[in-house]
Amino acid sequence: MNTIYEKLINKEATLSVVGLGYVGLPIALAFAKKIRVLGFDIREDRVEMMGRHQDPNRELVPEDFRDCDIDFTSRPEDLGKASFHIVGVPTPIDQHNLPDLRPLLSATKSVGKVLKRGDYVVFESTVYPGCTEEDCIPILERESGLKAGKDFKAGYSPERINPGDKVNTLSTITKVVSGTDDEALDNIARTYELIIKAGVYRAPSIKVAEAAKIIENTQRDVNIALMNELSIIFNRMDINTYDVLRAAGTKWNFLQFYPGLVGGHCIGVDPYYLVYKSKEYRYHPQVINSGRFVNDSMGFYAAKQLVKKLIAAGKNILQTKVLVMGITFKENVSDIRNSRVSDLVSELKSYGVSVDVTDPYADSGEVEEEYGYPLVESAGKNYDAVVVAVNHAPYQDLTEEDFKEKLKDRGRGILIDIKGIYRSKIKEITYWSF
Repeated sequence: MNTIYEKLINKEATLSVVGLGYVGLPIALAFAKKIRVLGFDIREDRVEMMGRHQDPNRELVPEDFRDCDIDFTSRPEDLGKASFHIVGVPTPIDQHNLPDLRPLLSATKSVGKVLKRGDYVVFESTVYPGCTEEDCIPILERESGLKAGKDFKAGYSPERINPGDKVNTLSTITKVVSGTDDEALDNIARTYELIIKAGVYRAPSIKVAEAAKIIENTQRDVNIALMNELSIIFNRMDINTYDVLRAAGTKWNFLQFYPGLVGGHCIGVDPYYLVYKSKEYRYHPQVINSGRFVNDSMGFYAAKQLVKKLIAAGKNILQTKVLVMGITFKENVSDIRNSRVSDLVSELKSYGVSVDVTDPYADSGEVEEEYGYPLVESAGKNYDAVVVAVNHAPYQDLTEEDFKEKLKDRGRGILIDIKGIYRSKIKEITYWSF
């Protein structure tokens, strides 16, 4: 009897990808160049766009859809046509910084309703250790009436896609895989090996794979928090943080992390999942929580520094106008979810500052829906200060003259450079960075 892997490569079985966001769509298209794929998303408008070879996430180009054996659908019942399901839906946090598993559990329920004997279900959504086996598999069993391990197989393979990164792509990053047993692990590993040139790493258990993913982003979060805290200290000492990091970086084992606004749906979210699960075991993480506190406060901190400089320049705060350049959660992407730039904007507005926001990648309608204000179509030339909040490619080559043209008082305005892009270029404008 053929294995699920053999059925997939012979196109006797179909693989489904549930959730076609920045994680799911690239995976679906990569598999569709090798095997038969069904792409599922609950939003019909997104499905229609993908049917026209358009990426709603604005990460992929029409050529990426070519030569792909894939059908797109928003009908949950269509998932019954597939035998190998990959679930890659968002796992956000709520307003209390607690895990919001509703999208994941809803997707799991949809798969469970169509699950058949011999099927496979692999989860890619970032979760706390234990979630797959304690939260998801029981739903699959309840909805299908089948038993995991005996009637169907399950596994976990954490996504490692880095939005906007054209070098470290899906196929060039080692894929961690895991399964409920040795048979499941082997079939899941061989299936992913179809599209992962860098190879796969077979984790000894599902919990290990879940934990490995969540500490990847927790480690980065804590290290960036240290840099942010150092930047606060050095700012009080009137020392440029980037000059310090450049000097320290001459030692071979110095870790290259930099201060900045930490948002998005990975680094700014995942540590909270680990904190949540740790409390179940009566441990309250100190370092992780401290790092989260520092990083979550940096947008407000930057806004306060700007207000101080405006006051020092003799400005009436209630009559000042500021341009914020960049609203997405990181450079060169269109995703605005959990962008910490919004903290900076809201803090400035709380002081009575008038704020315009612009971004070459973000969608104005999405920004207004998410944060309550639209993007300006074109920036004016009457600002008291400019904040470059995101290191977008179109901003890289801007000069001091470009900023002077945007400022009300040429040469006397203020430039806040969150990422330190222009630290060696600015001579006349009042300049500040982390």
